[in-house]
Amino acid sequence: MTVNTVATTAFHVADAAARRSGVNVRILDGLADVRGMVALFDEVWQPDSGSPLMTVEHARAMSHSGNYLAGAFIDDQPVGACIGFFAAPPGVGLHSHIAGVTGAARGRSVGFALKLHQRAWALERGLTEITWTYDPLVRRNAFFNLVKLGARPREYLVDFYGDIDDAINGGQGSDRLLVAWQLAHPAVIDSCAGDRREADVAELVAAGAVVALDVADTGGPRVTPGAAWGRADTVLVRVPPDIEALRGADPGRAREWRSAVRDVLGGLLEKGAAVTGFARSGYYVVEGISS
Repeated sequence: MTVNTVATTAFHVADAAARRSGVNVRILDGLADVRGMVALFDEVWQPDSGSPLMTVEHARAMSHSGNYLAGAFIDDQPVGACIGFFAAPPGVGLHSHIAGVTGAARGRSVGFALKLHQRAWALERGLTEITWTYDPLVRRNAFFNLVKLGARPREYLVDFYGDIDDAINGGQGSDRLLVAWQLAHPAVIDSCAGDRREADVAELVAAGAVVALDVADTGGPRVTPGAAWGRADTVLVRVPPDIEALRGADPGRAREWRSAVRDVLGGLLEKGAAVTGFARSGYYVVEGISS
């Protein structure tokens, strides 16, 4: 399949996803569009007034210089937006910096439609990958990124943005997983078309996988002693059901989760292991562990 064919097919897949979501996804270029995007991000994240996620001036400059700014609209009202910039090395990738969907549009797969549009846009320009970061504790985002889109973690970044005081991060540190989306990889093509590969935890455990981190009866993290999984071929690392709610209800326990996932998942990736899958029940699948 040629590059042009892959890009053309990607646009068809993106258009179909937008229709299913009931949105129109388009590139943002005018000042009014840019202002609307910045306002949408502020609505979603509710950042401290002294530390905005994105200023109108910055977004306008990025748009004018040819970077990716797109919005999803219902009846001309913005309900989602995504911004990305070209990344090093030149001509290879795009870094997707911020993507958000309003609360009123959640559950309609608007974020999926936006990402597929971004993928098609990048392929049309000869790019081969898109990278972005996400909080590894947020289970629904892990499922979206690793299963629904088919991206794969490349690096665990400790406190990447420093302490973020907004409505989502809650001032609890900003550990992130950097993921890479190989745009023309067969598994990504399948995922974007709806043929997704979710990990089967029962099957993996039956084949010898060991759970390194699980949810304790208290709702906190339970770390299995390293001797039990240090030499396993496959390790499972679980995250809590809803870390965002936990941050509001029990900040101390939420911080315990941050520390445990940093130590276990971050430690494994630092040693050269790779995340190869994810299960909706909250388990990362990690392989290639070196003792």
